[in-house]
Amino acid sequence: MGHVHTCRAAGREITVTAIKEDAIPQLQRRLDDAEKNSRRGAGISRFAIPWQARLILLAAIWGMSFLFIKVGDGALAPLQVALGRTILGTATLLLILAIRREGLPRGRQVWLHLAVAAVLFNALPYSLFAYGELHTTSVLAGIWNATTPLFAAPLAILMLPRERLSRERLVGLALGFIGVLIVLGVWQGLGGSALLGNLLCLGAAASYGLGFPYTRKYLADRGESTLALATGQLLCGTIELAIITPFLTHAPPVLPLKVIASILVLGILGTGIGYLLNYSLIRDAGPTVASTVTYLIPLFSTAAGVLVLGEPLTWYEPVGALVVILGVVVSQGRLPTVSRTATRAEST
Repeated sequence: MGHVHTCRAAGREITVTAIKEDAIPQLQRRLDDAEKNSRRGAGISRFAIPWQARLILLAAIWGMSFLFIKVGDGALAPLQVALGRTILGTATLLLILAIRREGLPRGRQVWLHLAVAAVLFNALPYSLFAYGELHTTSVLAGIWNATTPLFAAPLAILMLPRERLSRERLVGLALGFIGVLIVLGVWQGLGGSALLGNLLCLGAAASYGLGFPYTRKYLADRGESTLALATGQLLCGTIELAIITPFLTHAPPVLPLKVIASILVLGILGTGIGYLLNYSLIRDAGPTVASTVTYLIPLFSTAAGVLVLGEPLTWYEPVGALVVILGVVVSQGRLPTVSRTATRAEST
């Protein structure tokens, strides 16, 4: 039979009843760990820069990533580009983790989920984008990245019991699909290597889309800090890519300085610092505001591709991108008029 005991959490005493006496030390350790992780996690958001500026900075970093992938593809195999960015991103987060004196997650179950998340968020999409950009422009790769929420919405409905298919989501998904067709320029016919590259990039966005509900279901409510989970996830992605890359690629005969610089920036900034900026936005401005970075990324990827790489841009690619983004906005219920109309329709 349990007795009445007192534990401490957040500087306050908590009375616990109906618990076995030998379980009290374990409960107190869990409360202490949760409090430490909360403090550590809060430290991520202690930036002097306003969150609005951080949002634009993150969009610029992630938008420019497609340029660096394109440059990296010039001398490295796509898998090597993906592996290089995960190694550098992992090293960056491990260094920050060590500075903060925080450990990696513990337990076999969490590492299994982190390994799956690493496939969906890192190993697979990083590789698909790198392969895709062999056949398509970095401009289009950035546009395809913006379709991620369109994949996340239906997959979340399948995986998460609380999610439901509303009319606004259906309208948003339909608009997004139309936007995809416009970006592809389907009236001109489909085929060739450009289509392959676009489909590979679209597959990368779909992988991200599956990763969000998976992470929300299996990792979001854990006691570890987001920094520890992100580091563990990237570490798993690095190991996964390190296992297969040597068997499928060969060492490049020449490694130009611009390729080395691109992989360094891609890994340290895009994969390492970008994660921290994203988490700081989630904590300071909320997940809804933080997710709007998706709308800004194509602006920077398009500008970088056209101005730096001299890539071509047809009229229907930005038009299609706008339709895709409109579909994302509608599917997430961010247009008040559409949201109110859908709500009234569902209530009648």
